[in-house]
Amino acid sequence: MSARRAINGRLLRCFGLCLFLYLMLASSYATTSYTISLENPDQHLVEVQILLPEGLAVRELQLPVWNALYQIRDFAQYVNWARAKDRAGHPVSVRKLDGGRWQITGVHEGASVEYQMFVDSPGPFGAQLNSHHAFLNLAQILMYPVDARGSPMAVRFNQLPKGWHIATPLTAMPDGSFSAKNYEWLVDSPVEIGTFQESDLDEGGGRYRVIVDAASNDYDMEKISAMLRKIVAGATSWMDDRPFESYMFLYHFPRGPAGGGMEHAYSTAIALNAEGLTRDPGVLASVTAHEFFHLWNVKRIRPQTLEPVDYTKENYTRALWFSEGCTSTAADIILLRSGLLDERHFEQELAADIGELERRPAHLTQSAEESSLDAWLEGYPYYRHPERSISYYNKGELLGITLDLAVREASHGQASLREVFQWMNQNYARKGRFFSDSSGVREAAESVSQADLGWFFTNYVEGTDEIPWNDFFRFVGLRLIEGKTAVAEAGFVASRNFDGPMTVASTTGGGPADLAGLQAGDTILEINGSAPGQEASETIARLAPGDTIRVKIHARRGAERELKWIVGSREETSYELKDLENVTAEQRARRTAWLKGEAEIPRAAALSPGNPR
Repeated sequence: MSARRAINGRLLRCFGLCLFLYLMLASSYATTSYTISLENPDQHLVEVQILLPEGLAVRELQLPVWNALYQIRDFAQYVNWARAKDRAGHPVSVRKLDGGRWQITGVHEGASVEYQMFVDSPGPFGAQLNSHHAFLNLAQILMYPVDARGSPMAVRFNQLPKGWHIATPLTAMPDGSFSAKNYEWLVDSPVEIGTFQESDLDEGGGRYRVIVDAASNDYDMEKISAMLRKIVAGATSWMDDRPFESYMFLYHFPRGPAGGGMEHAYSTAIALNAEGLTRDPGVLASVTAHEFFHLWNVKRIRPQTLEPVDYTKENYTRALWFSEGCTSTAADIILLRSGLLDERHFEQELAADIGELERRPAHLTQSAEESSLDAWLEGYPYYRHPERSISYYNKGELLGITLDLAVREASHGQASLREVFQWMNQNYARKGRFFSDSSGVREAAESVSQADLGWFFTNYVEGTDEIPWNDFFRFVGLRLIEGKTAVAEAGFVASRNFDGPMTVASTTGGGPADLAGLQAGDTILEINGSAPGQEASETIARLAPGDTIRVKIHARRGAERELKWIVGSREETSYELKDLENVTAEQRARRTAWLKGEAEIPRAAALSPGNPR
C-alpha cells in the first residue's frame, strides 16, 4: 500500500468516526416527538406515532417493563402491532428483540414508528382510555429510543372526543404539544384528559392546580381547596422549602374500587372510592399529605439505589422503609401542624399501627430493609401473608416515629426528624446528589443529633429486634398498654394487587367462609354490596361478631356466585397510648414540640453562647 493510499484510508476512517460522533451528538439533542391518538375510547385503544430524528441507521425502542409500582408488569403485553417508515415514507424493518424491545433498521435520516396499544388499567398506577376519560402514566404507553433517552421529548394528543380537555404538569407549547427535557421528565408527568373540573389556588408563592374527575355530588371543591391550603402551607413551612413554582393535584373519586396515590415530581394522582370517603373523610387529607411530601422524600431526597432508573428490570433498594414509611411519618406531622389531625386521633392511629406490626409474625423474621428489597414480590398473594412479610410502609412509619424520638433525646431537644429531613434536603436534593440507603439516613440523623445512633439502625432497621416502644415514648410522657379485644373473624384472607382484582389468599379450614364455599384463588367482586377496598380486613374491621357477610365472587373454577355466612369472633391483642402515671412538665413540653414536628429547643437558641452543645 502506498503512503497516499494509507493516508486516504486514515482520512476515511477519521471521517467515518467523525460522522458517527456527529450522528450520535445530533440524536442526543434532537427532539423525539410523540403523537397519541385517542380514536377508539370504547375499545380502549390508543395509537402512538414516534418521529425519530436523524441518527444511527439501526435504532432500538424500549417499552418499560415497570412503572409507578415496584412490580414487573411488562406493558408490551398490550401492544397489538408495530410498524415503521423512513422519512421518505418507505416501510422499514421492525424486529422485536425481546419482550419490550424493538429494532428499527434503515433509519439514519429519521423515521416514523407507529403502534397500537390496549389501555385499560384504572387507578393512579395505570393507564386507561374509555368513553369517560383518559388517564395516562406515559411510561406505560411510550417507547423510548435507547440511544436518546436523555434527549428532549415532545408529546401531542389527537382525536380527543368533543368537550374533552387536557391537564398535565408538562410544559404547554404554542403548537399544542407538551415538552419535557428528557424521557424521565416526560413520563413523570401524568395526563388527565376528559371533562374534569378544575380549581386553581395560590399559597405561599406557589401555584396549585386542582383537577377532579368525579360525580359532582361526590366531592366539595371548596373543602378540597381549603384542605390543600393547610397541607401545602404546613409542608413547605416544615421543610422551609418550595422546590417548584406550580404543582398539580389530580383526584379521581370513582364509585368502584380505588385506593392510593402516586407521587410525581410536580404533581400527584390520587384515587379514592367515593363511598369510602363518605365513611372516612379524613383519608383524603392523609393520602394527600403523604403524596405531597413525596415531592421531597423520594422525588428529590432520593436513594442512590434507585438511580438511574432501569426500565428493563427490577430496581432494588433497601431504603423504601424511609422513602415510603417515613413519608407517612412526615405526613402525620404535617396534618398535626395544619390542624387536620388532633393529638387523640394521632395517638389512636399510632397505637393501631403498632398493633398491625406486632400482629404480623414476620416482624420477627423480616427486617425493614428486607421488606424494602422484597417490594417486588407484593404482587404475589402468598407474600402478603402475615407469616411471610411485613409492610415497609407500616414499619417504616413507626421507625420514623422512633427515630424522631431517638434524635430528640440524643440531642437534648435540639434536633428532630424535621432537622433530619432538612439536612438531607440541603446535602442531597439541593446538590443533585443521592443518599446511600439506610447509611445515608443514619449519617443525617447523627449529623443533626451529634450522637452515635448505630444501635438504632443495627437493631431495628437492619435487624428484627423487638422495638421497646416504652423506652421511646417515655421521653414524651407516654406509655403503650396492651389489652385484649374481641374482633370479627370472617374466616379468610384476601387482598388486591394495586391494579388487579381482590383475590382470596387463604381460608380457615372448617371456618365459616370455608364452609360457605369460599376457596383460595376466588376473585372477590363485592363485599356486602360494595366494591372491596385494598384489603378485605378493612371491610371486616367494620363488622361485629354475629353480623352477616355477603360476598360476591367469581369462582376460580366456575361462574359468579354469592356466598353468605355469619361472622365469627376471635380475641386479638390491642394497643393504646396513655399518659405515664406522673407526667413531668418537661415531658409535656417535649410532647408539645413532638406533636408540632419541631425541636424542643429552637436551633438558633441551642447554638447561642448560653446553650453550648
